[in-house]
Amino acid sequence: MARRRYRGKKRRTSRSSFYLGLMLIAAGVWWVVTTLFPNQTYTVPDWRGMDKPIFVQGELKEYPALGSGEELLLPITVIQESVDANIRYEQETESIIITTSESVFRMKMDSTRGELNGKTVTLPYAPELVNGIAYVPLKPLKQHYGVAVHEDSATGAIILMRAGDAIQLAKAAPGNPEDTVALRESGEKKSPIVLDMPAGERLRVWREEEGWLFVQADNGYTGYVLKEQIELGELKEIPALKQTPSRAELEWKDKSVNLVWEAVYTKNPSTDSIGELPGVNVVSPTWFSIVDGEGTVKSKAVKQYVSWAHNRGKEVWGLMDNSFDPDLTTEALSTFDRRSHIIEQMLAYAKQYNLDGINIDFENVYTKDKDHVVQFVREMKPLAKAKGLIVSIDVTPKSNSEMWSLFLDRKRLGETVDYMMVMAYDEHWATSPKAGSVSSLPWAEQSVRRILEEDAVPPSKLVLGVPLYTRVWTETSEAGETKVSSKAIGMEKLQALLKEQKVKGSLDAGTGQNYVQFTEGESVKKIWMEDGTSLKSRVKMAKELELGGIASWNRSFAVPETWHVLETIHD
Repeated sequence: MARRRYRGKKRRTSRSSFYLGLMLIAAGVWWVVTTLFPNQTYTVPDWRGMDKPIFVQGELKEYPALGSGEELLLPITVIQESVDANIRYEQETESIIITTSESVFRMKMDSTRGELNGKTVTLPYAPELVNGIAYVPLKPLKQHYGVAVHEDSATGAIILMRAGDAIQLAKAAPGNPEDTVALRESGEKKSPIVLDMPAGERLRVWREEEGWLFVQADNGYTGYVLKEQIELGELKEIPALKQTPSRAELEWKDKSVNLVWEAVYTKNPSTDSIGELPGVNVVSPTWFSIVDGEGTVKSKAVKQYVSWAHNRGKEVWGLMDNSFDPDLTTEALSTFDRRSHIIEQMLAYAKQYNLDGINIDFENVYTKDKDHVVQFVREMKPLAKAKGLIVSIDVTPKSNSEMWSLFLDRKRLGETVDYMMVMAYDEHWATSPKAGSVSSLPWAEQSVRRILEEDAVPPSKLVLGVPLYTRVWTETSEAGETKVSSKAIGMEKLQALLKEQKVKGSLDAGTGQNYVQFTEGESVKKIWMEDGTSLKSRVKMAKELELGGIASWNRSFAVPETWHVLETIHD
C-alpha cells in the first residue's frame, strides 16, 4: 500500500511539471512575439469619420473645413490658433476682419463684397457662419497670410501650412522596394500600425523623437516611423509675404526720439513765445479728441504751429484722446464702422495739417474694452503706415487699476505701434493719501523694466515718459490725524518758490531726486523736485536701457535748462 501511494504521487508530480514547462514555454514565446517582434495589428484614426479634417504640423484641429478646391472655407478658430490670433469675427456687424502690417480687410457674412484698406473689393466666394463658427474663404487667407494648403481627394484631409514654415519632405524607403513601411500610432515597435506605406510614399516630417520621426502622408495619415526607413528629400519653404518697411524703420532706426507734448486746452500757444527747444525733434500737441459714441473727432489743430515746427526740423505727431470717457470709448470702439470713422477723420486731419504722426492717448477705459483698443490700433496702423505716418501710443505703468492700467494690452499693442510712450508718472497722484514723488527714479525704471520683461516690447520701441512738473505737498494735523493735499507746479514756479522760501534741496538717495521740506504756518511742505538732477538721471536711464528715447510732459512746465539736459539723449 505504501509503495502504491508513493508511485501515484510521483506520477502526479511529473505531470504537473510537464504542464508547468509548457506554460513557461508559451509565456516565453508570447514575450518574444510581443516584445521582440513588431506589432502587426492595425488601428483606424478617429478622424477618418470626419469630413474635411484639418491638420497643422500633423496635429488634428477641432473643426473641419467646408467645401473643396478654390471654394474651400476654413474655420476662423483654426486660423486664430495656428496662423493669426488677431483675425477677428465681429458679431455686431457679422464681419470677419483681417489686420496685417500692410492692410485692413473686412468681409461680411454671406456677401462677396469686401473692403480692403477702405476700398470696395469683390470676393470669389462669401464667408459663412455655421453653428456659430465663422468660415473664411481660402483666397483672402492666401493673400493676406501667405498660407498654403494641400487637399487630399481620397480622404478629404486638409494640410494647412503657414508662411515662413520650412517643411522637411521625405519618402518611405523600405529595405526591399517590394515591401512596405509601417506608420505606427506611437514611437515604438509594439504600437499598432496606422498605415502600410509603399516605397516612395511622400511624407512631411514634423519632428523627431528618439530615433522615430513623426510624419504625415499626403492623405492626412500621421504617425511614427523609424528614421532609417525613410529617405529625406528637399526642405520646402512656404514663402513669407513681403513687408514694406515703415517710415519709423527707415528714418528713425538710428535716432532717439526727444518728444515734448504741447498741452492745448482751449487755444494754441503763440509760437513766438515757445523758443527753439534745442534737441527736441518731435512736438505732440493735444489737438484731437473723440467726442461722441459715433466716433466724431474734434480738432483744435492750426497749420501755423505745424509750419513753425517743420521750419525748425521738428516732426508733429498730433495727439488724439478718448475724452477720458469710458462709456463714450465703449461705444466709439465697438464696431468696425465706428472705428473706421475715427481713423478716416484722423487720416484726413493728418493730410489737412501735414502731420508726421499720430499719438494715441486713451485713458480711463473699461477693462472689457481691452480687445477693442488693440483692434482700433491694428486697424489704424497699416492705413497710417501707407500715408507715411508714425503711430505711437501712451501707456501707464502696470498696476491693478482697472480704468488706468489693466485695459492696456501692452504686449499686443507693442507688436503693432512704432513707439510706446511709458508715462512714468504719477507714482503719487494729486489726491494720493500719502505725500511722495511724482516719479522716483527706481519706480520709473521698474515701470519700464516690467513692460520690457513681461510684455516683450522691444526697448527700441519704448520711450520713457518724463514729468516736467512736481507736486508741492501740504501736510496738516487735524485731531491727531495728518491731512495731505497737493498742488502741481512747473519748473519755473518751483524755482521761484525755493527762492521765496530761501531753501535748497538735497539729494534723496531713495528717490534719486533733490528733496526739500519746510514749514509754512501750521503746515509742513514737502517737495520731491523735478529739476536738472532728476532729468539727467532719467536720460541716463533711457540710454542704459537702450530705449527709443524720451517724451516729456509738458512744454509749458519747462525752463530753458530743461532742453539742454534732455538734449543729451542724442549724445
